Amino acid sequence: MRRIFFNLPAWSRFIFVPIMAAAFLALISYVVMQLWNNLLPDIIHVGTITLTQAAGIFILCKILFGFGRPGGRFGGDRSMFKKRLAERMQHMDPEERARFKEQFGNKFDRCRNNRWGSKEDETSDI
Repeated sequence: MRRIFFNLPAWSRFIFVPIMAAAFLALISYVVMQLWNNLLPDIIHVGTITLTQAAGIFILCKILFGFGRPGGRFGGDRSMFKKRLAERMQHMDPEERARFKEQFGNKFDRCRNNRWGSKEDETSDI
């Protein structure tokens, strides 16, 4: 999907992105509206809401509680970890790399792979 999106002409992105954002907001608003209207009137005796009110509640919650961050609560920024590990591995001798891999197994080989699973740098022998 990512490669297809970036191969599109620039003018089509200006049309495609707002339409997808509006569709996403409408879908999330519909889910919020359905959950509110099916659960809360029976539980805490509040009135039902419309789709625009559900969109407002969703946006207000995002503003108040945040938009989240990559890596989860305790994961932090994983790209910084990948960069530090790659830098350390580049400065190691082949013997040190072998000892490191022997000690930790192949856990960190995934750090060398990009999102799609292919190697970023095929020439290095990490």
